[in-house]
Amino acid sequence: MLIDHSTYLKFKESAIQGRYVVNAQIINFLTTLRPEFTVETIGASVEGRPIKSVTVGTGNQKVLMWSQMHGNESTTTKAVLDLLRFLESKDAIATALLRNNTIKIIPILNPDGAEAYTRFNANAVDLNRDAQTRTQPESKVLRDVYEDFQPSFCFNLHDQRTMYNVGDTSKPATVSFLAPSHDKARSISDTRRLSMQLIAAMNTELQKVIPGQMGRYDDAFNANCIGDTFQMLKTPTVLFEAGHFQEDYERERTREYIAYALIKALHCIGEDETKSYSEKSYFEIPENNKLFFDILIRNAQMINPSFTKDVGIVFSEVLKDGKITFQAKIEKTGRLDEYFGHRTYDGRVKGDLTSLKGQNFWELLKQ
Repeated sequence: MLIDHSTYLKFKESAIQGRYVVNAQIINFLTTLRPEFTVETIGASVEGRPIKSVTVGTGNQKVLMWSQMHGNESTTTKAVLDLLRFLESKDAIATALLRNNTIKIIPILNPDGAEAYTRFNANAVDLNRDAQTRTQPESKVLRDVYEDFQPSFCFNLHDQRTMYNVGDTSKPATVSFLAPSHDKARSISDTRRLSMQLIAAMNTELQKVIPGQMGRYDDAFNANCIGDTFQMLKTPTVLFEAGHFQEDYERERTREYIAYALIKALHCIGEDETKSYSEKSYFEIPENNKLFFDILIRNAQMINPSFTKDVGIVFSEVLKDGKITFQAKIEKTGRLDEYFGHRTYDGRVKGDLTSLKGQNFWELLKQ
């Protein structure tokens, strides 16, 4: 590992935690950076909130990354703040990253969506489906930055839901990657190959700390998606998806693994090591599947006779009084033998469901 857990804890931005991350926090954070970190207002959202960027480094390799294109996907935002704190340090690896790369980060592209904790912007548009027509001010901001900065690589930073597992295993997809397609045939251009090789490098690094918990995202082509668009423009682009780590609903562990991945990627780019990894290794990463429930109750008919066998429960994230709460709902019932639960209970085992009492999914089962 380029850095270890104890090193990470020294630069983790502990002032910003949890799922609800908004523009005001980012603006406050950016004021604390040293002068060599160039902070700019690069545009404004539909509702007039400033969109900020920070640029640092002197290297020839130019890396552009943006987070919270979807406002309710904040894990990677926390990770880029951690990365910036690392780059402020005197660590030899951080110094090399700044010497070899010029890094531009947009911590929150969709500040209105972040405030409302929604995927969409204030006009109810998914910015990741607006890359061609660019009907929204946030989409125009990103494209303008892209054209002005002319990056060597792009990192498109997102979160994915707790339903995702790795292949057919019971491992959660804690981090998933994608080298976006640039055509319907999903052919491998030179730039897409570089994306694959960079993902292979990050996967090698993360396997050391979360073995078997990396997935590969679906590569169906969609020209309206920003990653596909930049790949079409011959810029190697990587999609990062921050997922679930066991019992980590606040995504504080996952942010650490995203930070490791970002540092590894910048190291490979800056040291010109990307091509030493094989695109074959990219395809060896299992594809994501959707086989997880947050709660899986086997033999639920022992609790409520109206259930034929098993019950799968998922959590919805709800913004309430400035905090994210997790509300349960029954997603699926019946024979769920092929599914997994982040927590699994058995209605036949006396006392197994005791811990559910007093929580809203207990009442849900009794209805």
